[in-house]
Parts: sequence; C-alpha cells; structure tokens
Amino acid sequence: MPRSTSSTEEVERPPDGTRVDGGVADRTDFGSLLEVGRIIRPHGIRGGVVVQLVTNRLERLRPGARLVCSQPKLDRPSPPDELEVVASRPHQGRHIVVFAGVSSIDAAEPLRDVLLSAAPLDDPDALFVHDLIGRTVVDAGGVPRGTVTAVEANPASDLLVLDERHYVPLRFVVRRDADGIVVDVPDGLFD
Repeated sequence: MPRSTSSTEEVERPPDGTRVDGGVADRTDFGSLLEVGRIIRPHGIRGGVVVQLVTNRLERLRPGARLVCSQPKLDRPSPPDELEVVASRPHQGRHIVVFAGVSSIDAAEPLRDVLLSAAPLDDPDALFVHDLIGRTVVDAGGVPRGTVTAVEANPASDLLVLDERHYVPLRFVVRRDADGIVVDVPDGLFD
C-alpha cells in the first residue's frame, strides 16, 4: 500500500493535551502554539534539565531554538515566558537540555513540569496532527468514511480515530488536500 508520509511526521500536541504537532514561538499568539515537550526534572548541578519530547522533530532542541513556557501546576512559580536552547543531547529516551540563563540546579528546579510550546512548522510534506483533526476521510474509491476526531498513539502506526468509530493507521494515508484525507486501506477495514 502506498505511504505518503515522509520521515518528517510530526506528533505534537496542543496545550489542551489532544495529540498533534509544533518552530519559533510567538508569545503574542499563544493560541496557535503546540506543545512540543515537558521539562521532567533538573539533571546535574550545572542547570541541565531532562526534557520529554512529544515530537519527533529534533530541530525543536537545536541551539538557538526558542520555546514558550507554561506551568500547568498552580502550586508552582510561573516560569519565564520563553527559554532559548543552548545545547541538547539524547539521554535514555529523553533529552538533556541546557537553556540560556539556567546555570545551576537551583535555577533549573523551578522549571520542573514546565510545558514547552512552539509555533507549528511549515513542512508541506509532513502530516501534522493538528491539520488532520476535523478533516473528512475518503477511501481510494471516493467514498466518505468519516471525520477525524483524534489521533491515537500506536506503536506500529498512529491511528486516525473517525467519528464513525473506525481506526485508520496513518500508514494508509496517501494524500491530504483541501478536500480532506484520502486513504488506501485493505479490504474489510471499514466493515
């Protein structure tokens, strides 16, 4: 079966927690930002932090990248509006990140549990979850099959969840255009 997605599939989520995607942040338009990760905890005494990404787009952690911060826990101090990445490296399925101005464990501790957000990337070849939600799914024969209500994580392939209670693996998406999403699925998937 054809697979139209490139190796740049984006899986990020909007601040409400729905799975979707997330570049350079613009603090003035927070509603368009997408969650790209969360600071788990400090790492070491020099201000590094452990970040759990919810995206496969590692450019989010390139030196110079700016990430908008938000603190979902009311009992914690407000984080800075924005953090700039100085360095990052993979570490046990997560990343150790050094941010500008955070140079000690005391400076890193208040960043615990901070959500990191960024503006959506402009990549026409990638499938971004925030672009899929609400679109109509049509099979290769042109038959409408439902509207995407969510995207669920699945180890083999993330799944489009349709309002008709069908689950369509992303690997079967062959095209996305202004009219909707075209899928080429095996016989019986919609039975």
